[in-house]
Amino acid sequence: MKRVSFAEFGGPDVLQLIDAEEPHAGPGQLRIAVRAAGVNPVDWRIREGQVLGAHPVELPSGVGLDAAGVVDEVGEGVDGVEVGDRVFGEGSSTYAEFAVVSAWARMPEGLTFEEAAGYPSVVETALRVIREVGVRPGQTLLVSGASGGVGSAVLQIARDRGITVIGTAGAANQDYLRSLGAVATTYGEGWVERVRRLGQVDAALDLAGSGVIRELVELTGDPRKVISIADLGAPELGVRFSGVAGSVPDALAEAVDLISRGKLHIPVEKSYPLAEAAAAHVDSQAGHTRGRRVIVV
Repeated sequence: MKRVSFAEFGGPDVLQLIDAEEPHAGPGQLRIAVRAAGVNPVDWRIREGQVLGAHPVELPSGVGLDAAGVVDEVGEGVDGVEVGDRVFGEGSSTYAEFAVVSAWARMPEGLTFEEAAGYPSVVETALRVIREVGVRPGQTLLVSGASGGVGSAVLQIARDRGITVIGTAGAANQDYLRSLGAVATTYGEGWVERVRRLGQVDAALDLAGSGVIRELVELTGDPRKVISIADLGAPELGVRFSGVAGSVPDALAEAVDLISRGKLHIPVEKSYPLAEAAAAHVDSQAGHTRGRRVIVV
């Protein structure tokens, strides 16, 4: 089978499309014929060799955590799913023709494989950081870097929970943020004052790692009211870096509920074939994403 792999840490050019042995489902796992794989910032952070304790790496390594596809093999002890079922979930080395997933859910009706591949890690992260930052219904949450996958999920989940969201993004994504229910403003010079004019901020999330931790603490008045998923230096300023996933099965169940109720939709901005995984990483690292990027198999 074809799989994207890297044998050394480095830039996008270390990614290679290789012939690899097919993986097999162990106890409590499924193997899927991958139709699409989500492209997440954690993918290129791992490829660069950044120290992420939740994702230890042995070289050579595959790439990718999220995928959607058709069940091809059912591991021992797995009930309620059969070969041929359409599922989306999280596993390992998902930029491949076949991958093993350890957390999954049946795809909601009407969702394409490309769309489904963009949800697992994104929704788990969004649910986790909303919980960890402690924002409650009736309060206001500031989201820095709100137009990407996690931001898109945070805005919609917060809105469903009665939380007001102020989102920052580039000028081209202001209407997109508003379409998701956010009060939108641009980043760049003067952004702190623009946010202040929009009202009190009770909690804040840094989703882009653009060097705004000090300002987020200033706006909330307390580093404990700020969470970052993108700035590894955040703890130096008393801000929690959230990088360890909670329950992915629970997150997938909530994603299915939200999608089925029409409360969550994350658009796919661009799709790439397996052979163009390096280009997907380049674009992901450049930011300015509206929704999700996915690998199509």
